[in-house]
Amino acid sequence: MTDSIFIGMADGGERQVLDLSRANRHGLIAGATGTGKTVTLQGLAEDFSRAGVPVFLADVKGDLSGIAMPGSTTARSAPALEARAAELGIADYAYEAAPAVLWDLWGEQGHPVRTTISEMGPLLLARLLDLNDTQEGVLNIVFRYADEEGLLLIDMADLRAMLAHAADNAKDLSARYGNVTRASVGAIQRQVLALESQGGDMFFGEPALEIEDFIAHDGRGHGIVNVLAADRLMRSPRLYATFLLWLLAELFEVLPEVGDLDRPKLVFFFDEAHLLFTDANPALLQTVEQVVRLIRSKGVGVYFVTQSPVDIPEKVAGQLGNRVQHALRAFTPRDQKAIRAAAETFRTNPALDVTTAIAELKVGEALVSTLLPDGAPSMVQRTKVKPPRSRLGPLTADERTAIRAASPIGGCYDRRVDRDSAAEVIARKAADAAATAQEVEEQGRATVMKRERKSPSIWGKAAKSAAGAAASSAGSIAAGTVSGRRSRANPVRNAATSGLGSIASDLMGPLAGRFVRNLIGGLMR
Repeated sequence: MTDSIFIGMADGGERQVLDLSRANRHGLIAGATGTGKTVTLQGLAEDFSRAGVPVFLADVKGDLSGIAMPGSTTARSAPALEARAAELGIADYAYEAAPAVLWDLWGEQGHPVRTTISEMGPLLLARLLDLNDTQEGVLNIVFRYADEEGLLLIDMADLRAMLAHAADNAKDLSARYGNVTRASVGAIQRQVLALESQGGDMFFGEPALEIEDFIAHDGRGHGIVNVLAADRLMRSPRLYATFLLWLLAELFEVLPEVGDLDRPKLVFFFDEAHLLFTDANPALLQTVEQVVRLIRSKGVGVYFVTQSPVDIPEKVAGQLGNRVQHALRAFTPRDQKAIRAAAETFRTNPALDVTTAIAELKVGEALVSTLLPDGAPSMVQRTKVKPPRSRLGPLTADERTAIRAASPIGGCYDRRVDRDSAAEVIARKAADAAATAQEVEEQGRATVMKRERKSPSIWGKAAKSAAGAAASSAGSIAAGTVSGRRSRANPVRNAATSGLGSIASDLMGPLAGRFVRNLIGGLMR
């Protein structure tokens, strides 16, 4: 198995390669529209796959899906591809598909991708909902309250129920956590409604994505290329950027530390990367910087794909050791600034005027500098990029259907599961309160209270409640056991902690209840 990836040939005849042991030092693919970024990305992705490295890439225009099919001698692009291969001396050039799994947040062009509200977390969710600092603080309180009460936040219905509950109990929550106003909650609710109208509710639910499914190989040892259909997703740029950032954060959280490997465990291509940083607050930028800096030790390489290198903040750009720079056009002062910025990032080549070359590059040419095996950047070279072996162009609807039917994870995510969570628990409590109020009105408080004293002990009631909550989730637990998957949110643990916490609350008050819930929850983890 190869220890490097061939990128192309420099003008002087020197092979330009990407050393696999340095591929997790991240990278940048930049260039104006139409200069060949997508073709370069596709060629790198299929070569990573051939080297046994799984790949994730977002297909923002729909044409990267062609990586799942071999190129064709009858395609319009075939003569140019074959001529470039011959020019670069690629003796074994032949059309070949990469093993691919298709994904889609809406489940239309691939397997659906979901996460839970809890796993997204308040920071990224606030970014997604475009909340101000005050509203983000209220959202943090809602998450904290749900966690302490053992309420699972899985889908948008759970979030709506928790927000409504927070509005109805704003006074109590303010005394417990800090100021919570109905106005702030109402503003969050309006943003949630707007997100749902854009289809964002499809992203939240179960079964939630298991990150390990992105790190897979086919029978030949080739890495699976995970292609996310993002053409529709790009109509909601904030959702697109937040989703990919969440995915990076999940990789960072779930994967173990592995140090330096001979090749990455996964390579992640982030197309239209400028959307991640547009209007991002300092806390979010700090999160991105931290994830990019540290995820290297998890064996993941992140490659940002964008039109201009100035789209990437300096602290993030400083982490990108492997660079492929396609042509930039100097039509505006900002374009000229981008050219100068790009030129300054390369290791100087005395024989090459980088600033001039960037504006003169032809389609299929790029300035290339990668990290050498000793970690030093190579001298920048003007390079003719090698052609990909897979199809340049999108899959047809029938081809998508066939690839999805043959997928190794077929059936794991296609059917949505709706188990007992915050919305159902809050609805039951509201129904119980309404029924009790009606009984009091019809029969009198003394009669109802007398019957309550004759009811089973609080220990029995709590145990029955916990057993019922756990039983309601038994179907999803059994499904997870059969498929080898388990959600990181444990319904039995939450049911037990909630039930035992209720016992302590009844006996000694809410403070004791919270203590017991936290103690039992910690022990059961």
